[in-house]
Amino acid sequence: MSDNGGSAVGLLSYETLVHAVAGATGSVTAMTVFFPLDTAKSRLQVDENRKSTSTPVILAEIAKEEGILSLYRGWFPVISSLCCSNFVYFYTFNALKKATGAGPSKSSPGKDLLIGIVAGVANVILTTPMWVVNTRLKLQGVKFRNEDLHQTQYRGIFDAFTQIIANEGVGTLWSSTLPSLLLVLNPAVQFMFYEAMKRKAGKGGRKISSAQIFLIGAVAKAIATTATYPLQTVQAILRFGQYKGDGKGGLMGSLSNIFLLFMDRIKKHGFLGLYKGLEAKLLQTVLTAALMFVVYEKITSATFKVMGLNKKLKH
Repeated sequence: MSDNGGSAVGLLSYETLVHAVAGATGSVTAMTVFFPLDTAKSRLQVDENRKSTSTPVILAEIAKEEGILSLYRGWFPVISSLCCSNFVYFYTFNALKKATGAGPSKSSPGKDLLIGIVAGVANVILTTPMWVVNTRLKLQGVKFRNEDLHQTQYRGIFDAFTQIIANEGVGTLWSSTLPSLLLVLNPAVQFMFYEAMKRKAGKGGRKISSAQIFLIGAVAKAIATTATYPLQTVQAILRFGQYKGDGKGGLMGSLSNIFLLFMDRIKKHGFLGLYKGLEAKLLQTVLTAALMFVVYEKITSATFKVMGLNKKLKH
């Protein structure tokens, strides 16, 4: 088969679709289990006047002030965005691996990182509007400590899209694109470490247990999250849409806003202020990513077995 034919097979194969559906299902399952931790992380990132920094204390405060169900506020838009986002990422990542012939024997950390970055860019461009909307919905009705933050009134996902486009312009839906593009390093680094550790654990045909997959997924995500957390904070603030910046538009305006947000955070809270909410973020993302990879591997393994493909998941 020609290279073009191989590329087409990689991009449109049933196997790639299985990886995408399994990745989306795994992420939805894991996020649902650990969603309250994501709620705590969002509050710490956006509401900088909040004094409490301990995750259990934040969760207790939210439950007491706003009710226990508020810990799952914004669950549906987040899950919808996450499902689409992970479907796109896993599909693109595995399609590119297949198209470039990066099988178990040909994979390398450098190649995995590059494929991860390309998959991340595709994911950001396609799904950023959904993440902007879900950030707004997740923080709607919140009792902020910071009085400069005002409440929004959206009736749901489609109403939020409509109001944002009508009141702020369609470009607002991509307001956090630059930090998001810079943050493609997060999943790229995560997948690079995950694939490398998995190759090492499965060397010589050894079977990798669910406990090992959980641990490998957790370590990979912890490294990626700690390295990129300050940018994630900036991304959350820009998505919330209430940072005015310096009024500049375009790429230079986006770069300027990122720089000003960094400096403002450091000025108010010191360098460690860039890492406010990291404890909640690490708890949430590390546990979520670890569980996601376990569910993902189980689904792909079971599906390939049922369909007679009988592949060892060392992709």
